[in-house]
Parts: sequence; C-alpha cells; structure tokens
Amino acid sequence: MELAYVKSELHNSITTIEFFHPQSNSLPGKILEQLSEAIQVAGNENKVKVIILKSAGEKAFCAGASFDELIAIKTKEEGLEFFSGFANVINAMRTCPKFIIGRIHGKCVGGGVGLAAAVDYAIATESAEVKLSELAVGIGPFVVGPAVERKIGASAFSQLAIDASLWRNAEWARGNGLYAELHPDTEFMDASIDRLADTLAHSSPEAMAEMKKIFWKGTEHWDKLLMERAAISGRLVLSDFTREAIEKFKTK
Repeated sequence: MELAYVKSELHNSITTIEFFHPQSNSLPGKILEQLSEAIQVAGNENKVKVIILKSAGEKAFCAGASFDELIAIKTKEEGLEFFSGFANVINAMRTCPKFIIGRIHGKCVGGGVGLAAAVDYAIATESAEVKLSELAVGIGPFVVGPAVERKIGASAFSQLAIDASLWRNAEWARGNGLYAELHPDTEFMDASIDRLADTLAHSSPEAMAEMKKIFWKGTEHWDKLLMERAAISGRLVLSDFTREAIEKFKTK
C-alpha cells in the first residue's frame, strides 16, 4: 500500500481526483475510503464546479476489488465493512452536487465498471473493455449492480453479470450507454475531457446541481440498498468456492 494513493488537484474550478494501486489500480479498503472522502470534499467545496475522476498508469483503469483483502476477510462483519467501501464511493458520487466526468483509459473489471457507471459522463478510449467478473469468484456484482443497471439497463447488466468471464469491448459499452464518448487514444480522450470540463466550469453551479438531482431521481434509497447488497457480498466471500477461486486467480 505504500505506493497506492488518492490525490486531488484543483485548477480553474476543476478538481481532478486520481487514484492508483500497483495491482492494476485495484481497490483495497483504504483507497475506497479515500476516494469517498475526496469526492465528498470536492462536492462541498464552493470553488469546485466540476470533478474529473481518473486513475494513473497506462493499462487498466480499475481492476476492481483487491484480491489480497478479499482473501483476508474472516467474518461476515469484515466482509460487510469491506464491501461497504464500494457502497460509500457510489453513494458519494450519487449525492455529490457536482458533475463527475470519468476518464476511462483502459480495462474496467468488477468495481471498476461500477465506478465508470456511477460517474455522470464517462469518456473512454477504444481499449476500455469491461467485465463484471464477480460471479467467476462466487460473489456477484451486488453492490455495483444498481449503478451499472441504472446506466445500461437490466438486459445489458444481466449479460455482463451472467457471463462473468467474457470481455465486452468499448464499443459495446458505448452502445449500451456506459460510455458517453469513445476515442482512439488518450490524446483525443483528454482533449475531449478538457473541453467538457472547461465548459462545465463556466456553467451555472445551481443549474448543474438541480440537473444532477433529476438524473439520479429514484435512487434516494441507495444508502440502505447498497449496504444490504454489501452484506450479501460479505457473506458470500467467506464460501469455500470463493476462496478457492480467488487463489486460482492470484496464481495465474
């Protein structure tokens, strides 16, 4: 964890929140906690008009839950605590009064798909394939599921959730509404992100906050729902199936 981080930078009314983990930008509990806090802080800062969420590196955008932490979970209470981290990040993004632009530069797995779904406007490269791998390790995309289903619909979500070993390409993700834009490389992607962020930075904060409430209408119960889902994952992660599956993945 000494190399992992979450950092925020404010420039011209735009806060960029960047996270990194040496294991393909996976998400251990500490990173989830820091992400949630960074989003809340930026959302409450009057100087901030728009937020960009990104990860570091040039390969995966986010590999999802940290296998090291999953395998270390020993009780249902510990499982609930870990998976509630994902719930807290999604709820922080949902209730943040500022628009969040997602910079999706590479593959998204599991919780990474959840992050891409929970931003308000995702801009991606053609290498940003997606996979909900949870069922393959005996869990299921319970916590991120509401965010993913809200963005791409029940049919596409069920396809991702059921065939947990199949990568869907970025065009599939754009066609189903996960990505708003798709670009051939990071240069074009970043140019589009800069353009949109600058436009929003000069737009009415009050209007954008009201728009966000409308876009997320019907999710007011997610504080409770996502914690209930976290409890399901926290119980299933203790199964022999999951522990054996995670060990197999770690040795690949």
